Amino acid sequence: MTLPIASSDRRGFLGATASAFAALAASGCMSRTAGTPATSAARPAAGGFAGYGALKPDPAGFLDLPEGFSYRVISRLGDRMDDGGTVPDRADGMGCFDLGPDENGNPEIALVRNHELQPKHDAGGPIAKGYGKREGAFVPGGTTTIVLDAKTLAVKRQFRSLGGTIRNCSGGVTPWGSWLTCEEAPTGPGQPYGDGLEQNHGWVFEVPAAAKGLVDPVPLKAMGRFNHEAASVDPATGIVYLTEDRDDGVLYRFLPKTPGRLAEGGRLQAMAVEGIADTRNWNSPAMAVGKPYRVSWVDLDEVEAPKDDLRQRAVAKGAALVARGEGLHMGVKRGQSEVFACCTSGGAKQLGQILKLTIGGAGQPDTVTLFFESESTEQFNFGDNLTVAPSGHLIVCEDQYTDVVDNHIRGITPDGRAYNLAKLHAQTELAGACFSPDGRTLFVNAYGPAATLAISGPWAA
Repeated sequence: MTLPIASSDRRGFLGATASAFAALAASGCMSRTAGTPATSAARPAAGGFAGYGALKPDPAGFLDLPEGFSYRVISRLGDRMDDGGTVPDRADGMGCFDLGPDENGNPEIALVRNHELQPKHDAGGPIAKGYGKREGAFVPGGTTTIVLDAKTLAVKRQFRSLGGTIRNCSGGVTPWGSWLTCEEAPTGPGQPYGDGLEQNHGWVFEVPAAAKGLVDPVPLKAMGRFNHEAASVDPATGIVYLTEDRDDGVLYRFLPKTPGRLAEGGRLQAMAVEGIADTRNWNSPAMAVGKPYRVSWVDLDEVEAPKDDLRQRAVAKGAALVARGEGLHMGVKRGQSEVFACCTSGGAKQLGQILKLTIGGAGQPDTVTLFFESESTEQFNFGDNLTVAPSGHLIVCEDQYTDVVDNHIRGITPDGRAYNLAKLHAQTELAGACFSPDGRTLFVNAYGPAATLAISGPWAA
């Protein structure tokens, strides 16, 4: 989701989007179930694989889904929150957490949701506590938390949980029950787009899922200052993997001094790939699909990077170039940790790649494989956030960069075949895809006007 902070807003909502969203709100329930018309809005998937079947047109004109799937909107821009504010716009990355039973024994889950707001935007009300200020007022970015009844998905409360940050793009859940929210904004006083700012930005912050309100903002500076996108934690080691949304970015990892206590510091490294200086495949197919390559890690210094040059110094030390690293998902297969990383502009067609980093153990090296590279817009067009479904399929949200967007959620099978899972009619992106702890519900955000959706269906099929 790379945009200069002061640029014209590529995600500016077109009239069709506002109309579709207004129609949903007017319907009262803000929900729908996939119907049964014979016509399909879906395009054929690669290799003839039909996925969950053809997409059925949404009567509300918002989100097409396969037969047997339904969605409802559980939170949206302007909703009154329990702290007196209203839900901010630009909902982006998000994580889902099991909070356990409430005082009456009813199970709860929490969604911690990023808001990719810049200093010029409205936070949905004044921010009482935060990290950074511009001209004396806290900047509006940060996170909100939505607490749901785990059985009914009814909203029990929602509130701002982090304030005073800029462009909180994506992030990642931790095994110890917190959300790592990442600033895609390496700016500050005297720097590009830093007019009026009082502090440097471009950090990772940690938000406990069980927070009851605004947390004390602590920038995790040892995790580096760069155009942060996503984070993912290896549950076996506590190592954090980090993406950077730049065309000339690299893939990072952070080795904490104490696993689970990131504020105590640690060591930042960048990925080097044996025989491959550039994973992007822009000029030549240097990285073959399906072939594992040995990985090593180079140590980085001066990670607070006041010149925003961390990636350039990493490449000078031998790190491999990565094309706009965005979504990350950590999984464990046969006892071995695997990280999937979406590279938005990678590939010969520059339509997107997915890298799979397999974490070695027992003296074995890490390896990286080009898991998927899109060959046409019919397969995959600028993937962003991603997660893994109970079926083992990757779930990828598209974020196209065209005047008129046609964003989908794509599924990708374990053998690398893409299919359509959803089509968004609004002129915005879907982001923050994550599953409920029981695997029955996919939560996802419409970026703007902000709306958080709960999608149910036969995910395990």
